[in-house]
Amino acid sequence: MKESKTSKQLLQELLNQHYEEALEAKKSGELVAWSTSIAPQEFLETMDIKVVYPENHAAAIGARKCAQEFIDNSEARGYSIDLCSYARVNIGYMDIKESVAGNIPMPDFIFCCNNICNTVIKWYENIAKELHIPMILFDLPFNHTYEVPDHSVKYIRGQFENAIVQLEEISGKKFDYDRFKEVMKISSETAKWWKQASNEAAARPSPLNGFDLFNYMATIVCMRGKKEGLNLFKLWAEELHDKAKRKEGPWKDAEEKYRVMWDGIACWPYLSDTYKVLKKNGINMVTSTYPDSWSIIYDSNDLDGMARAYSSNYANRNLEFGADNIVKLVEDFSLDGIIFHSNRSCKLMDFRQYEVQRKVSRRTGIPSVIFDGDQTDPRAFSLAQYETRIQALVEMMEQKKKERANRE
Repeated sequence: MKESKTSKQLLQELLNQHYEEALEAKKSGELVAWSTSIAPQEFLETMDIKVVYPENHAAAIGARKCAQEFIDNSEARGYSIDLCSYARVNIGYMDIKESVAGNIPMPDFIFCCNNICNTVIKWYENIAKELHIPMILFDLPFNHTYEVPDHSVKYIRGQFENAIVQLEEISGKKFDYDRFKEVMKISSETAKWWKQASNEAAARPSPLNGFDLFNYMATIVCMRGKKEGLNLFKLWAEELHDKAKRKEGPWKDAEEKYRVMWDGIACWPYLSDTYKVLKKNGINMVTSTYPDSWSIIYDSNDLDGMARAYSSNYANRNLEFGADNIVKLVEDFSLDGIIFHSNRSCKLMDFRQYEVQRKVSRRTGIPSVIFDGDQTDPRAFSLAQYETRIQALVEMMEQKKKERANRE
């Protein structure tokens, strides 16, 4: 009898398949797009256009500790050290075109959505200009109001409709609206299972070691509109649910003493170091503000709902929403503390992080710390500083536990 595969095995297979198909498409003369990580991929999937995500690729390069070569290349050509390190890695790769983390084909056009930050606009414009290729841009206004306003939805929907025209011109093919409805349904269902899987971490003890969340995140970026992605996250959710029913914690050789949230992107070059420091102290990262950005859920064939969902990304919402979101995570996941990664690359999030920290602290009373780092630039992180901050967090969380025990 053939042994069924685990979600972790399928995860790696799907990632390998994703890159192999893109490289093969380029060789055979098919169109390849480079896209931002939370763009409406439904349009590209409908047109059967192969897509590569430079942020995914840059993170993989960072995790394999080889980002510096690409960063040095882009900085030597005049790109500022203050520019997002994903951009610097990607721009360096455009020149070097070889990586131990795997290679990606050069794009035939650019697919850019600024709901994650405005840096991506200039980054992707620059790629399009250097390579003399078209760029499709989705401008999703930042939500200064608490909810996404109707006028923004109308504005975004208009861009969706225009993108279809642009894709028909670039590809020379007609857009298949029946296929589009099917892809919308798959994408939304996949996002639901992704959310369900991440919510399983709320169990005590958590069945999920939160750093696995970062690993699975690469696939929610690139497989959200595919049935294989849907099947993967359904399987992962079921595995975690079964573990939770068996009361299995995140580690076989250690106890989950403290439950924390991680705010921000991982430090990919130091993923192992940051994880080991937490595990050594019995700290499990059970949730994060970052991975929930791919919980893009809407009704199939509802273009307005799709527009609203893409504009609802955490990074595209105002400060009050950000604070409320974290307060809810504190409650839903029974958190003991919060770790804020002050990511040098991510100015949009960092500029408001201290105020969000203050608001959450006032409303929940749980301790938190902020450490300096970067998503892929290894020069911006100090392991000694990180260890010191985590030790301080442990002491504060332990004090809070003693105070609760005394009250009880």
